[in-house]
Amino acid sequence: MLGALIGLFRLAGFDVSLDVSWVFIALLISWTLATGYFPELHPGFDSVTYWSMGVVGAAGLFLSIVLHELAHSVVARRYGIRISGITLFIFGGVARMESEPPTARSEFMMAIAGPLASLALAAFFYVSTAAAASAGLGATVTGVLGYLAFINLVVAIFNMAPAFPLDGGRVYRAWLWGRTGDMAAATKRAALSGQIFGLVLVGLGVASLISGNVIAGLWWGLIGLFLHTASRASQTQAETQKLLDAETVERVMTPDPLTVPAGISLRELVDDHVYGSFHETFPVMENGAPVGTISVSDIRAASRADWAHLTVRDLMHPLSQHNTISPEEKTEAALRRMRESGHARLLVIDRGRLAGIVALRDIMRLVELNRELG
Repeated sequence: MLGALIGLFRLAGFDVSLDVSWVFIALLISWTLATGYFPELHPGFDSVTYWSMGVVGAAGLFLSIVLHELAHSVVARRYGIRISGITLFIFGGVARMESEPPTARSEFMMAIAGPLASLALAAFFYVSTAAAASAGLGATVTGVLGYLAFINLVVAIFNMAPAFPLDGGRVYRAWLWGRTGDMAAATKRAALSGQIFGLVLVGLGVASLISGNVIAGLWWGLIGLFLHTASRASQTQAETQKLLDAETVERVMTPDPLTVPAGISLRELVDDHVYGSFHETFPVMENGAPVGTISVSDIRAASRADWAHLTVRDLMHPLSQHNTISPEEKTEAALRRMRESGHARLLVIDRGRLAGIVALRDIMRLVELNRELG
């Protein structure tokens, strides 16, 4: 869904980023406001004034979306849901959750926070519009404030559609989850509503195109396709999350992995172990106990001329919480640790003993097998 990200600033402890696609939508919104919306509602100004109003209106929408997503993020943090950041992209904004909400209540509270924030912003800008008009500030100011009141109301209403993964869809899932106690079934029903709503929007886009409203038709169609795709992807993600939360590392690890002594040279490591096994990461042992890991990339970072006198101990990564995990932990925890540390393989340590090694591809294979078996 998201491509290259541009870091902007940090707000209330959350990193706010911009997907490059937002540049396109910002230009389109500014152009639409400057050439259509403001001239129609407030005639009589020159193009520079309209473009100024359009840019300020787009910037106000930018801020409104950030605050909408910030509301989600703050409530999520209160319920222990990890948010890696807030990103603005072509279809709006998203608070990037690292895990699903633990309870139906936390899901409901987090989901409803965004629309409530947008409603509060709509009320704020409506009052500001009235105050600006009373102060005689003119249409250039009241026009922008009125637009921001209107667009925040639209954002709140649209997001409350019971179509997952929109906020309303998450509220709907929370309600189903609370009634049935089955998050997977609730996700499936909420995602289905999202897919249907997406198809409705696509149909609306086609109807707009037929009636001659090309721009509106394209946007309704694109939003509908995005929502339909996102609903299916969200359902798959939720199913995968449930699987990873249920399976332990012990189920997917490779037991009794090939190890290397800490005292051998890099040349011996390459000749006797790397070429002999074609493994990419090796547990390092000393006196019968695991002490670290070494990978092909570590060897590649050293000069070939130094391979004869550098030992594995010189380049290994000592055992730490970043490259180890216990066999009882869930595969979701292993996946999160791999993502945070950058290690694609973790040593599985059981009471100081090397029990196995778990790789990212092992977890992905578990997910694939689960899908193949239905």
